[in-house]
Formats: sequence, C-alpha cells, structure tokens
Amino acid sequence: MVVEKRITGEPTGVESESITIETPDESLTVENVELTDDGGAIVNPIEDEPENEFDQNLAELLSDDDLNMISSDLIGDYKEDKSSREEWHDAYSKGLKLLGFNYEDRSQPFQGASGVTHPLLSETVTQFQAQAYKELLPANGPVRTQIIGSSDSQKEEQAQRVQEFMNYQIMHVMEDFDPDLDQMLFYLPLSGSSFKKVYYDSTLDRAVSKFVPSEDVVVPYTATDLASAERITHVLRRNENEIRKLQVQGFYSDVEIKEQTEEPNSQIQDAVNKLDGVRKTGSGYSNDNYTLLEIHCELDLPGFEDEDGIKLPYIVTIDEGSQKVLSIYRNYDEKDTLKKKKQYFVHYKFLPGLGFYGFGLIHMLGGLSRTATAALRQLLDAGTLANLPAGFKARGLRIRDDDNPIQPGEFRDVDAPSGDLRAGLMPLPYKGADATLFQLLGFVVQAGQRFATIADQKIGDSVAANAPVGTTMALIERGSRVMSAIHKRLHYAQKTEFNLLARVFKEFYSPMYPYDVGKNAVPSIKSGDFDERIDIIPVSDPNIFSMSQRVTLAQTQLQMAQSDPNQHNLYEAYKRMYQALGVKDIDAILPVPKPDAPKDPGLENSDALMGKKLIAFRGQAHQQHIEAHRVFMSSLLVRSNPQASTLLQAHVMEHVSLLAREQVEAQMNQVIEQEAQKFGGQIPPQLQMEFQKQVEVQVADLVSNFISEMFIEEQESMQPQGQDPLISLKEQELQLRAQDIQRKAQNDSQKLELDAAKLDQQAKIAQDKIDSNEDIAQLRANVNLDKQKN
Repeated sequence: MVVEKRITGEPTGVESESITIETPDESLTVENVELTDDGGAIVNPIEDEPENEFDQNLAELLSDDDLNMISSDLIGDYKEDKSSREEWHDAYSKGLKLLGFNYEDRSQPFQGASGVTHPLLSETVTQFQAQAYKELLPANGPVRTQIIGSSDSQKEEQAQRVQEFMNYQIMHVMEDFDPDLDQMLFYLPLSGSSFKKVYYDSTLDRAVSKFVPSEDVVVPYTATDLASAERITHVLRRNENEIRKLQVQGFYSDVEIKEQTEEPNSQIQDAVNKLDGVRKTGSGYSNDNYTLLEIHCELDLPGFEDEDGIKLPYIVTIDEGSQKVLSIYRNYDEKDTLKKKKQYFVHYKFLPGLGFYGFGLIHMLGGLSRTATAALRQLLDAGTLANLPAGFKARGLRIRDDDNPIQPGEFRDVDAPSGDLRAGLMPLPYKGADATLFQLLGFVVQAGQRFATIADQKIGDSVAANAPVGTTMALIERGSRVMSAIHKRLHYAQKTEFNLLARVFKEFYSPMYPYDVGKNAVPSIKSGDFDERIDIIPVSDPNIFSMSQRVTLAQTQLQMAQSDPNQHNLYEAYKRMYQALGVKDIDAILPVPKPDAPKDPGLENSDALMGKKLIAFRGQAHQQHIEAHRVFMSSLLVRSNPQASTLLQAHVMEHVSLLAREQVEAQMNQVIEQEAQKFGGQIPPQLQMEFQKQVEVQVADLVSNFISEMFIEEQESMQPQGQDPLISLKEQELQLRAQDIQRKAQNDSQKLELDAAKLDQQAKIAQDKIDSNEDIAQLRANVNLDKQKN
C-alpha cells in the first residue's frame, strides 16, 4: 500500500492532506485528512450536500438575487391584475351599502330626513342563503357516492366506506366546514363569486376547506376560469405568531417580515366593518396586519429548468410588506410526466357573468334596490313634512319661544299687529305622501322579488286541492327557474370541492379508518378506496332545491306505485316519501321487507289458500313438493277454491321446470368438464353456445315427459267413487228449481184460462145488453107508430 500526501495549507502543527491508498484492485482517495505532530492522521468525512427533495421549499436553494427578481416580477404582475378589476371592486364595495344594516343620518333635503334603506336586497340574500344552506349541508352529511361502470359487492362496500368516511370528516373532524359554508352562501349572492380553498393544513393536521372572499382572489384580466388562469393570487392575512409557527416547522423560510401599512381591498373591508359595526382602535393595533401573497403561477426557476424549456407550475408565497419570498413549492405531482398544475380553489358562481367573476344580486338588483330606497325615503319625508308643516310669517308677528317647535296640545301667545293672525302666517304647500309614488314603490319591489324568488309558493292559493300532481309540479317549476339554474351551478361547484377533498384524503391521511367498517371489510385500505371506480357527488339534487318539490315528486311516485303494485316496489316508494318528509328512523315505522326464502310444502299450501304468491327455488326437493301439492289439490277444499287451485298448479309447473333443468345441467356438467380438458380448461365461446342450446332442448323434452307422466297418473288414478255430497246438493237444488218452474207454469196456465173465461163472460154480457137495447128500441118504435095511426 502506497500513501500519497498532499499538503493543502501552510503547516501549523496540524496539516490537512489528501491520502491515496493503493490496493491490488483499486485506489481509494480520502479527502480532508488532518495530520498530527505525532505522525497520526484524523480523517474528517465531507458533509453531503442536501438532497433536492421534491416537496421541499425551493426558496432555500435559490440565491438572494434570483429570489428578489422572482418577487419583483410577481408583485408587479399582481398589482396589474389587481388594478384591472378596480371597477368591479368599486361596484361591489358600494353595493354593500344597499343591505341597509346601518341607519344613515341625513341632513338633506332637511335636517332629520329619513335614512332608512329598503330591505329588498337583504331579504333576497337571506332567503337564498337559508334555502341553499339547508340543501347543500343536510343533517346526515353532504356526500354520497356512485359506482362508475359495472357494480359488484366489493365496489358497493368501497363506495359505502368512502361515503361514511367523508361525511364523518366533514361533519365531525373539519370543524370549520359548516361555518365557512354558511358564510360563503351569504357572500355569494352579494358579490356573485365566492371561493373555497381545499388543502391539508399541517398545523391542524387535517384537511381544510376554507372560505375565501372574492376580493381576496386576484386573477389576470384575460382569465375566464380557474383551470386556464395564468396566475392566481390568494391574499392571505396572518398575524406574526401564525407566520412564526410555519417558519419553525420549515414550511416558510426564516426571513424577516414587515407589517403592511395599507390593507389590500380596504374599500370592501371598510364597508364590511361598517356593516358589522366594528373598527380599529388605537395605534398599536397590529393583529392580522401582515399580508402574504400566495401566487399560483408558472415559472422557469434557475437551476430547475425543464429540458423542453416549458415553464412549470409553482406556488410562491411573498410577504408584501418586505417583498421577500417565504416559500416556493412545486405544484404538480412527482409522478406526473405532463406536470399538470394541481388545483386548490373551487369557484362558486351565483350567475355566470360576462367574465371571470360572476354576477350577484348587487349587480342584478342594485338599481331596483336604490330606486326602492329613494321612493321609500321620499314617502317618509313627505309624511314628515305634512305632519310638521313649515312656512313664512310676517316680520312684525311675534310669537313666544318661536325657536322651539310647538308640542302637541300646546298653545302660545302671539302678538299680531294687524289683528288678523292668518294674514301674518303662510304655510308652505306640502301635500303629503303621493299615491303614485307609493304604487311605484310596490312595482319596484315586486319586480325585484320576481327576479330573486326562492319559489316558496303557497300551492293551496294557486291550485285547487284536488288538482293533478303534474299541474302543481309545473307551477312550482315555472316560478323557480332562476333558482333552479343557480342551484345546479352550486351542485357542480360542490362536486368539484368534494373531489379535491378526496385527493387530500388519499395523499395525506393514514391508511386506517377511525371507526368500525364491518366484519368483512378491511380497515386499512383508505388510500386505495379513493380511486376512479367511485364517483363522489353531493347529496343535493341539482334538479330539486326545495322541500315542496321533493315531497311532490315523492308523492307522485307513491301514487303511481299504488296504482299498479305488481309493477312497482311499494316499500321503496314509501321509503322515498318518508325521506322527502325528513322523517328519522324510517325502519322503525316501515320495516324492511325480508327476502323470499324456501318453504316446506305445508306452508306453501297454506299460502295458496290465503292467495299469496308461491315461489320455487333451486335445490329444493322438487319431486316431493310436486307430490304434496298434487295430493292437496285433489281435496274438496282446493277444488272448491279456484284461486288456490290456480296458484298450486302454477307452482307445480315451476317445480317441474326446475327439476328438469337441474337434472339436465347435472348431466351436461360432466360432458362440459370432459370437453374443457381437451381445450386446456377453457371451452371456446361457440362450443359454449352449442352446449347451452342442447341444455334448453333437453330441458324442454324432459318437462314434456314429466307433464305426460303426471297426466297418465291422473287418468289411471281416477276410479268410480260415491256420489259427491256437493253434487247431490246441486242436483236437489236443480230439482227444486224445476218443480218451482213447473208449478209456476201451471199457475200461469190456470190464470190464463180464468182470464179467458172472464173475457167470454164479459163478451156475452155485452152482447145481451146490446140485444136488450135493440128490443127496447123496437118496442119504442112500435109504440110511436101506434100513436101516429090513432
């Protein structure tokens, strides 16, 4: 072994050298060796440079010049983006005053003029918030799942686990989800746009879905949506302690930060503070006075350039006060070859708008709200002037304490030089509240309510109680088209939010469920559950947003199911009706129907007598069932009950069919196994179809043979038997009926003879009477002739 010494510095008693050790196979060089005076050596290992981990803060690896250049460019872009939306910013800040939460003290047109604001805008905002909040966050959780593609038991269990886990996290673990959604739904109809930011918070050690006001999300002028936006800037307000925690954890670089002298979005914040009735007090107030700019953008970082020269997505956080970069993180997955940017924001829109930001009620009802406020103030001012009139008085007219207004019931002394008090006073002609102005106010308010209606219609006032359900549904839909479209947009945005949450659960959460997932399920497959096989969607229906709609639809389904129970599932129809009504513990009042199970022949015979449907199952003792049913069918009890006889005959045919099929399949399985061995264990599809045809043919032949045998047995078993009591009764009944008919016929004949005799007698009496009258007439004629002759 040969040792080569290289002195790296001036000798000072301890020399640092490099030693080369030669061996028969190779040579080994050891750097940074210190030689001592006694001839020894101290080998100091060289510290390895820190590895470039994918998830580390890249700001720690860049030079100060590169960081200053990145900060300068991004802050300049942010200021340009912010200035491009100043008009939207001003309109929003001014529109907040239309809520009317504060009473305005006015001195024009006179001191004490009305400062009330019409509640048109605040009423519509409150109604929307209450309706949407109830639909988007139901009591049992807002998440449901559906299976993509074919379904099986494994996928169904997976979908159930995902649904239960996400609802558990949202309703119990994510404590800020509920209040943030509530607040977001109040801001949304005002500004037209609100945002949710979904991410994993390392300080809270859980997922977060944070509400972000629209004024704190700044995008370029050319942006149309979040996915295609070149740059997204999230304005964060943090106190010093929060920033220091993240610096200690290593999430932010340990650099000096500076307080922001001017708050961003100060006009909107001032308007919000005025509505809340809060303000800063004292010069030492500095809470949340640090403004951070979290910019989601695409950069070409020095030392991390893409080989194709493409800018890569990053998240850069800058302290606006000191303009120093706190962190730079990659914003794409490590295994993603396309390096697509990851999205953290969800855009909720009230109305689509003409650009990136949506339109809210401030934009759509701002003019109507201002008009309603102006009309209301004029009506109140006119009433005030009419109740407290003013005018002119003569200069020489002296009134005691004329500086103080006259109180009700008060009389004062007046010195009138002319002696006529009326001649010295002239009131101004205030005519009081105008009826036309009052009608205009009602028109404006109705126009605003029609646009922003929540479809809480009184169906009983517009439709008769017995009106068809379709008519009621049509009226509800007609009055709720605007809200229906808004709710569909909320449904789409919430689905996007849940998908982002699922990504957070998959990437950051431990692989164990916090609760029992069942006997057959494995609790350690959480990450694997959130895959493309399961689609996560909101519980809310995009087509139904009110309880009246939901109940009416469920009632229609129930009516249709009751009209034809054989074609519908009545249990499911009743269950949906209870769900629409919001009934809890439905299983307690609506028991779940038990699945059909095989029964013995005795129970089947009993069910037949009660008119219940009979079902045959595979694997039953079909021959014994057939014999038992045939014996029972020969009894007088069944023969006198046509319905039971029909049910049993149909049930016997089911057993015959299953018996034949099981026998044929048992024989064919042996043949199929032998043929499968010839083809390596798998039969070709054409041969499988041929076997299936043979099975059907043999089953039909065997069923025909069984029925023929049953018919022959019945013919052979028929023997002469005694007279059936029932037949005897029937014959006696027929004889009695015949006798009765014969008796009635005799009575009728006798009656006819008697009637004929009566008619003959009456005819004879009539003829005798005629003859008597003729004789009397002849006698009278003879008497008259005799008189004439005499």
